[in-house]
Amino acid sequence: MKRATRTSILLHLAAGVVALCALAPFAYMVLASLTPQRALITTPLRWIPEHLDFSRYALIFQGDANSAGATFRAAMLNSTIVAVGTVTVSMVVGILGAYAFARLRFRFRRAVLMLFLASYMLPQIALLIPLYLILNSLGLLDTTTGLIFVDCALVVPFVLWILSNYFMTIPEELEEAARIDGTTRLGALFYVVLPAAGPGIFAAIMFAFLLAWDEFMYALIFTSSDAAKTLPVAISEFAGRYTTDFGLVAAGGIVAALPPLIVAIIFQRYVVSGMAAGAVKG
Repeated sequence: MKRATRTSILLHLAAGVVALCALAPFAYMVLASLTPQRALITTPLRWIPEHLDFSRYALIFQGDANSAGATFRAAMLNSTIVAVGTVTVSMVVGILGAYAFARLRFRFRRAVLMLFLASYMLPQIALLIPLYLILNSLGLLDTTTGLIFVDCALVVPFVLWILSNYFMTIPEELEEAARIDGTTRLGALFYVVLPAAGPGIFAAIMFAFLLAWDEFMYALIFTSSDAAKTLPVAISEFAGRYTTDFGLVAAGGIVAALPPLIVAIIFQRYVVSGMAAGAVKG
């Protein structure tokens, strides 16, 4: 067997093992969401249910106003508002800030960028009390607006780091040619840099969306009602507040994972290329 063929076989086997390890928990979650409660708690565990139970999905999508389904639907709307708002604010701030770090030369430029990155690495629990006091003083506790603000504290440093490195990979000669033709620096950013940085920008949008969509600790501490509660918090309450049906928790997790999963699969090529380019430079 040729060495190249043997290497290809080993790589495909390794990829298959990694894919199996990654997809097995998700596959079991799908089975658990369709398995009757009695079968889930029997010993020994039955991996394949005798019949499928779709009642949990019916409860999530069609439950009345006092059911767990109503809370889940409200939480999905809140998560969408928080994620979209966080991405919008973070991308506006991140694009302008990243362009400044990539193109402008000022004192302590690198140190300031590293400071932003250090703030991203801080554990969330270290910021809970200061953020709680700030939101309380502004009257933003238990609101989606307050969650957008605190999520931006997580997402903006990440976007700055990714996009500043990506902008550095774009030749400055393109901007100089545009400016010679009379375009301002801001015009060069919008008409030259942003189109060229499309994959990196989309990668930043995707990961910013996922960070905001999956954020749990801030949403748990800073919300207390269905008016602002997000999906991770709502799903975590299924086992205690409403029922001990772990299949309902699995069904909620499946539905919550579908929107970002579908978008990520569709635009996978842009996400991978954008992250790779942003990680190489700088």
